[in-house]
Amino acid sequence: MRMSKLFVQTLREFPSDAEVISHKFLVKAGFIRKLTSGVYNYLPLMWRVLKKVENIVREEMDNAGAQELLMPFVQPKELWEESGRWEVYGRELMRLKDRHDREMCLGPTHEEIITAIARDGLKSYKQLPVNLYQIQSKFRDEVRPRFGLLRGREFIMKDAYSFSTSQEDLEHEYDNMAKAYKRIFDRCGLPTKMVQSDSGAIGGSVSHEFMVITDTDAGENDVFYCDDCDYSANSNHAISNLPNAKTDGKEYGFTEYKVIDTPNMKTIDEVCAFLNIDPTIVCKSLVYIADKDPVIALIRGDKQVEETKLMNAVGAIDIRIATPEEIEEVMQKNGFEAKAGFIGPMGMKNVKIIADNTVKELKNFVIGANENDKHKVGVNFGAEIPEVEFADIRLVEAGELCPQCGKPLKVTRGIEVGNIFQLGTKYSQPMNAVYTDVDGKAKPYIMGCYGIGISRTAAAAVEAHYDDWGIKWPVAIAPYQAVVVPVSVKDERQMSVAESIYNSLKDAGIEVVIDDRDERPGVKFKDADLIGFPFRITVGKSIQNGNVEFVIRETGTKEEMTPEKAVETTVKLVRDALSV
Repeated sequence: MRMSKLFVQTLREFPSDAEVISHKFLVKAGFIRKLTSGVYNYLPLMWRVLKKVENIVREEMDNAGAQELLMPFVQPKELWEESGRWEVYGRELMRLKDRHDREMCLGPTHEEIITAIARDGLKSYKQLPVNLYQIQSKFRDEVRPRFGLLRGREFIMKDAYSFSTSQEDLEHEYDNMAKAYKRIFDRCGLPTKMVQSDSGAIGGSVSHEFMVITDTDAGENDVFYCDDCDYSANSNHAISNLPNAKTDGKEYGFTEYKVIDTPNMKTIDEVCAFLNIDPTIVCKSLVYIADKDPVIALIRGDKQVEETKLMNAVGAIDIRIATPEEIEEVMQKNGFEAKAGFIGPMGMKNVKIIADNTVKELKNFVIGANENDKHKVGVNFGAEIPEVEFADIRLVEAGELCPQCGKPLKVTRGIEVGNIFQLGTKYSQPMNAVYTDVDGKAKPYIMGCYGIGISRTAAAAVEAHYDDWGIKWPVAIAPYQAVVVPVSVKDERQMSVAESIYNSLKDAGIEVVIDDRDERPGVKFKDADLIGFPFRITVGKSIQNGNVEFVIRETGTKEEMTPEKAVETTVKLVRDALSV
């Protein structure tokens, strides 16, 4: 490809609405252009990257025994009603009607469609197990699209679904997919960490995410991990053991249950400073709105609520902290006037209460009195507070102890590029998707679900491979593997050597661009670094001595060598990289 013919327009500045590195560089380097909020045009350079990611995914999925198909982007309401998700999926589901007034949606995922396909085509245990996958555009009407391709509304995804006759077979396929995913991301130049995760709207009992670990702002979730064992989990699923702490108020003289004045002491820090106590003997009460109903969460004073865990504990689809007005309404319905900071579970009859496991060990503790400017001390469960429902709703923190080996946990940021779920019968049961077993009985399929974000993987590669000057694409997914830059197109010898190198690389099967533009050398070098060609061969004045400059973009290594050696080196490095 000649640079003069390549459809690409690089920009001088980053786009004003870009927050993360991948969004900034993919726009500046001419890979994508925004069409509307959360929706992007994939320009030729980006499309080459995406097709390479797709091809790697296809090869590994096919090698793992999966079969490719393609399902419709538009889906009928009826199937979503069968699964029970039409009303509960949330506002991210883009609903619409056709000219016949039939309700439909733009597919954010395809569990319902694939289950219906299996229901019609997999009738006997002799046809199972089967794994079917597609690579398809999806649409989720995100309330706040951001981060470019990392959290857009329209995106490209590979989703696979397995159908088995037993939990054992499902677990075998789950492990098969996990190994395939590792190969896929290794080939894409993306070291990933497989972490335990929440199943979210997809559902299922067991799930893992494949996270690209990054120190950039694009990391969506905290990933907790242990250096001494293989434990790792997303923050919405992580658990830990806590170091020993003071959990009995007797150490502070709270030997009896009573109400004390805490004038204007609304926060945990204020209460602890006023009473000269440790926050580990305080039970704080937080009011949330789960879907449309209020929930009170109880947790130890030094810990924070992990909202996804709380949402799952109450079986909600959405959750948020209550506003002051909503808190006031909840309190009034229960006969109290207390504001936030003085709330407790005592006497609360018209609201669900979930207590974190951290408060199980509390004795003679401190809690809001449901009366402004007052707290209760010497409080105990089962005595002053009726029995409540306990669950793990705590946000893990770095330094807490690994649940497997007891060593301190560390935390980093991660970008999710893939996920796998053990769905079980979540979809096959309500949709009556059954097969006939060896005894002639009808049984629901045991299902698994396996997703990879194609466009997210490409964006994550930028987050993991860049510098101040631009992108440093891994060879396997780079739009082109090399660029040949003649410093002056008016110099006949430079152009002759550059054309010779260009043609030799093409003949060797290397995807190469020659920058034949009549531009200043600085412009050409900046564009080459910005676009991120893995290897650059520069033909300049040193050709008078029989040499060209060879540059490796990832490391910045530069070396002068003959044109023949530059071709030989490029071919070897590309082939080595593709053999991973």
